[in-house]
Amino acid sequence: MDPASRVQVVGEPTGLPGPRSRRPFRVGRPWQDRGPDGAGRGVSGISMASRQTLNVLVVDREMEAQQALKEILSGQGYGVVCLSDPLRAPEELRTNRFQLVILDVSPATGGGEALAAIRGFDRDVCVIATSSVASVELAVATMKYQAFHYLQKPIEADEVLAVVREAIRDRGLVVDLETRLNSEIGARIRGRRHEGALTLKQLANRTGLSVSLISQIELGKSAASMSTMHKLAAALGVKMTFFFETL
Repeated sequence: MDPASRVQVVGEPTGLPGPRSRRPFRVGRPWQDRGPDGAGRGVSGISMASRQTLNVLVVDREMEAQQALKEILSGQGYGVVCLSDPLRAPEELRTNRFQLVILDVSPATGGGEALAAIRGFDRDVCVIATSSVASVELAVATMKYQAFHYLQKPIEADEVLAVVREAIRDRGLVVDLETRLNSEIGARIRGRRHEGALTLKQLANRTGLSVSLISQIELGKSAASMSTMHKLAAALGVKMTFFFETL
């Protein structure tokens, strides 16, 4: 394989759109405080052996789109491998373990052929299709090959992360439980802050926490202690249970 066509980014440990039910999610012990700034280790009681990173194969001829997806996914702690040649995707899937594939199926890219080849030997791997062309026919053809979702380019970070989280829930993809919990809670904090039209700086002023810490928590990169969660809940006008409901 041409080294230039394959880029690997290892993150930190960690179909059409519509409402879907969540699976029960439980942890062994409460969160623990760690450090004066409210940063925490997150959920305790999860052994290192139980931590498994979600491995994602990104296949896109457009380097800009490839780089954007790489940054979004690796920022969530996922392991990411990028390919610029769609015809190499089946070989990559045969020789390495991936739970998720994000594949550009735009016309004349070879993505559609790659998807057909993948389904020829693997009917289970979760595939999210992307396309730079708005085409109902292309979307229908893609869904015939059991694509989990079909996204129109350009793709927003919140959009792709929402679909990835949906895939993790609905397909039961293996992912670090602590990372999943931190990511879900961070998304709720960010969503509530946006509903209140609050900036990170304003929320920091209300809680006495740093902008950097709140940003890391919202991105799921840092777990909040119980003390920090209490401050955030009070500042956002919600009960503590808001962050944990249905998880």
